[in-house]
Parts: sequence; structure tokens; C-alpha cells
Amino acid sequence: MPELPEVQTVVDQLDERLTGRRIALGGAFLWHGTAGYPEADALIARVAGRQVAGVRRRAKYILVDLGDDLLLVIHLRMTGNLHFAAPEDPAHPYLRVRLPLDNGQELRFADMRKFGRFYAGVPNELDTVIPLARLGPEPLDEGFTPVVLGERLAGKRGPIKSALLDQAVLAGLGNIYVDEALFRAGINPLRPAGSLAAVELDQLHAGIGAALREALANRGTSFRDYLSVSGETGDNEPNLQVFRRHGQSCVRCGQPLARIVVGGRGTHYCPNCQR
Repeated sequence: MPELPEVQTVVDQLDERLTGRRIALGGAFLWHGTAGYPEADALIARVAGRQVAGVRRRAKYILVDLGDDLLLVIHLRMTGNLHFAAPEDPAHPYLRVRLPLDNGQELRFADMRKFGRFYAGVPNELDTVIPLARLGPEPLDEGFTPVVLGERLAGKRGPIKSALLDQAVLAGLGNIYVDEALFRAGINPLRPAGSLAAVELDQLHAGIGAALREALANRGTSFRDYLSVSGETGDNEPNLQVFRRHGQSCVRCGQPLARIVVGGRGTHYCPNCQR
């Protein structure tokens, strides 16, 4: 699933091309299941004629501001891809949504696995169907400090890997960048989340920021499905130090990297550097 760097890359490209455009009549869900709320025809009716005031991100959600507090929220999930096309352009084989724009282009959504979802409503309404109000702090915001990180983890006895994946604890992190952040901080993924000392919280805070900023600078990480709006893959894979590198040598100590399962998620780390 695309994580914070990948979603932010999509948001930046959408904001550049979509802001100021008006969603025209004639939109359609080619697979109605992509409409998470309300149902497909009602969702199209809500957004038709609306002008895009801006595009932003919250955790892994794309928020398209349509004025009067109305939001179009898009969740890419595992294989969702947003792209622009002319009406006469051939349809992607897994095209699920078409939104025509006032400049003659279409915003299209393709999704092989059909897990991606669109939502439209005002914030209080959407809080009943998606957890926007219950999301944790954004890890790249200025207000997110090691102290705040410690407060979010306090009292949690489960593994630090699982805690960091919890979007109510911290928004936007996923499997890739949690593994990378823990390696940078030298923290074992099985450590109880609430057991970190102040110096370890400083190191973890720095590791989270460094891993995310590096990925943002490289348009995210692509292994198979993720593409930006412009159709580009992310270039960050060569910078990954542990994720999916099990069996290879650690870049720090030279010992073999390992893979374990934590909370049902494949987890990559160095048993020597992250004791």
C-alpha cells in the first residue's frame, strides 16, 4: 500500500494540475464498489459542478477540497492509480472511475485489486465512515517532536513495530518506512513500544523523519504497482537499508539482515544493530 511519501507525491502532482479546475457533468463509476460513501450515483452528483480549491493529504488519504467544507476523499489502497487522460484515450484495463474536468481532460482512477475507495461529504459526515478524526499526528509536521512521540507510545506494551503501524498512533507510516526508521534508530522491532528511553525516542523521531524525507525526495518507493499521477515509478528503492533486504549484508555491520513476522506483517531488521 502506498505510504506517506507515495501519497504525498500523488497529492503534489494533483494539486498542481487539479486546483482551480471544475468537475464537469458526466462522471461515472465503472465499478460501483469503488464508491465507499455515498453510493456511486449520489457521489457523482455531489461532486459534479464543484471547483477544486486544493488537494492535501491526511495520513494515507487524499483530500480534495471542493468548497463549503465538502471533501472528495480518495484512498488508493494497494493498487489504486490516479492519472489524467483525454476522453478519447484508451481506457486502462482496470479503470474504475472517470471524472471529467472543465478543461476537457478526465481524472481517472484505475485499480486492479478493487480495494481503493472514494468518499464525498463534509468532515462530520465522513467521520462516520472513515477515521479522519481519529488519526494520529503527522510525522513531518513541526509540532511532532520526540516528546509527542513518547506520549503517543506511553503505556503500550505491544511491539514498537505494531504501534508505529497504528494510524491512530502516528499517521501515514506503513511497513516500509517503519522498518527503515527502526533500523536508523537502532531499535529492535519487538521492543515494547512504551519502553523506549528519552534518547531512543530522539533517535526514533530522527529516523522517522530521515526515512520519510529521503523517500519524498525520490517520489516514493515502487516495487510493483505504485505510480505517480504522471505515470512515474518512485526511485527510492536503492536507498532502502533493510526493507526486503533479508539475507543481504547490513550496511552498517556487515552481518546478514533478517526477516520476522510482527503483528502479521513481514518485518526486516539487523539482529546485530537492533538488539
